[in-house]
Amino acid sequence: QVQLVESGGGLVQPGGSLRLSCEASRSIFSITMGWYRQAPGKQRDLVASTSSSGSTNYVDSVKGRFTISRDNAKNTVYLQMNSLKPEDTAVYYCKVIWPFTAWGQGTQVTVSS
Repeated sequence: QVQLVESGGGLVQPGGSLRLSCEASRSIFSITMGWYRQAPGKQRDLVASTSSSGSTNYVDSVKGRFTISRDNAKNTVYLQMNSLKPEDTAVYYCKVIWPFTAWGQGTQVTVSS
C-alpha cells in the first residue's frame, strides 16, 4: 500500500546530531507514523510517533533529545536526533502505524568516538 524510504543515517560522535528522513510513496495526511530502532541482539522498539492530528509520543530515553515531525506536503516524516549517545546506536526504521502497517528498509545510526 505504501513504500517507505529512510535516509540520513551515519556515523556521529557522542553529543552530535543527525536528522533522519522517511519519504512515503503516497500521502501520509491521515496516517499515524513512527520511528523504531533495533540494536544488535535486541528487539525492535518504538522511539517516537506522530499522528495525523500532530500529536507526538516519545520513549522516555529520548525525550528532550529527539523530535519527530512531519511534512504532509512532502509525504515525509523526520526524526531530529540531538545529544546522541552510544546507546542510541541501532538500525532506525520508519513505520506506518495506523490505519495499516508498513515498514521501511532501515538506516544505520552509529554513535561512537
